[in-house]
Amino acid sequence: MPADLAVIGLGHIGLPLAQAAVAAGLGTIGYAPEPHTAAALGADGPLSPTEVRRLLTAGFRTTTDPAALGRVRTAVICAPTPLGEDRALDLHAVADAARTLAAHLRPHTTVILESAGYPGTTEEFLRPLLEAGSGLTAGRDFHLACSPARYDPGNRRYGHANTPKVIGGLTPACTEAAAAFYGRLTDKVVRARGPKEAETAGLLETNYRHVNIALMNEMAVLCHDIDVDLWDVIRCAETKPFGFQAFRPGPGVGGHAAPVDPHHLAGRGRTSGGHPLRMVELAQEVNGRMPRYVIQRCATLLNEHGKSARGARILLLGVTYKPDIADQEGSPAREIAARLLELGAHLTYHDPHVPQWRVHGRPVPRADSLYEAASGADLTLLLQHHRTYDLQGLAVKAQLLLDTRGATPTGAAYRL
Repeated sequence: MPADLAVIGLGHIGLPLAQAAVAAGLGTIGYAPEPHTAAALGADGPLSPTEVRRLLTAGFRTTTDPAALGRVRTAVICAPTPLGEDRALDLHAVADAARTLAAHLRPHTTVILESAGYPGTTEEFLRPLLEAGSGLTAGRDFHLACSPARYDPGNRRYGHANTPKVIGGLTPACTEAAAAFYGRLTDKVVRARGPKEAETAGLLETNYRHVNIALMNEMAVLCHDIDVDLWDVIRCAETKPFGFQAFRPGPGVGGHAAPVDPHHLAGRGRTSGGHPLRMVELAQEVNGRMPRYVIQRCATLLNEHGKSARGARILLLGVTYKPDIADQEGSPAREIAARLLELGAHLTYHDPHVPQWRVHGRPVPRADSLYEAASGADLTLLLQHHRTYDLQGLAVKAQLLLDTRGATPTGAAYRL
């Protein structure tokens, strides 16, 4: 049965896009090579199990049949592009999606890349795969464009409808075809000069976040050393009506949008011309140090209260990378837990969105009664501030509470 849209890749980009499309009245299918049950779609993903059930009830369907891709007007590639060991984006899933789509691509279809990529991915990587597999020419036989994903999981203020969508097409006609599609999902479409400009806009947005969080993380360490309340500093600074945007420190930076330096294009046989983004490299280094700094603070706090990390009972609160969602991608909680275990600590965790949690293949016991667990632990470590946590109450119950998010009332706990 024909559909308006095929979403290729049902992860952190694809599922929210499908949700927005279905809400806009578009017939939508989700393609993945492996079958997905409703439970699997709602596990550790951007949508809750309830949202997934509503999506399926509204008509969204998944398929493992690639032939279905030949019966849609628009196909959006939402395949994951994680960082490899060399910190270069891994485009294998995008390549697989492109080859599968190309084998069934029909003339006049609009193909859009939402997966994160380097400047040039759409034209120099995706386009040849689509053309070789289909025998069609991009910009003439089918439309090709890039529109970097901007979905922010758990954000109750901004969704697809009120977040402007940046679009860069291979040709002006490609841009307009993509704009016509996204115009049904969002209030505002922003036309870039081309795919590279759109891709670079996505790159800038991601790197901007990481660089600014890195600055705040360095400020957190400095302020602790000189006995200054950083959280009060931020509160004061953000009253400036121009030239300042407030970011906040934390135990690390999680999420799917990792900082990218185009200098790491070596895997594709090119570089950024010998000019790496040194700020991005430094930001990654600073943010990567934060889990170790949190461990240091934990050990110091325990020591100041006559306890050792070895044998200490430590409760971890919140193990997801963002508040109020189940997604654990890149969460610093796993590294922090692993390092605490190496020190000989006894761990339990609590997270309303994560019923089971493992570190290095070992299950970590889940606290059933939050207040009892906090009162029984030598140290309670807040890693993620879910809105269900009553931090005032927890601060009263906990023997020691280290808040890495600055969410507790002033004076109620030790803060990063």
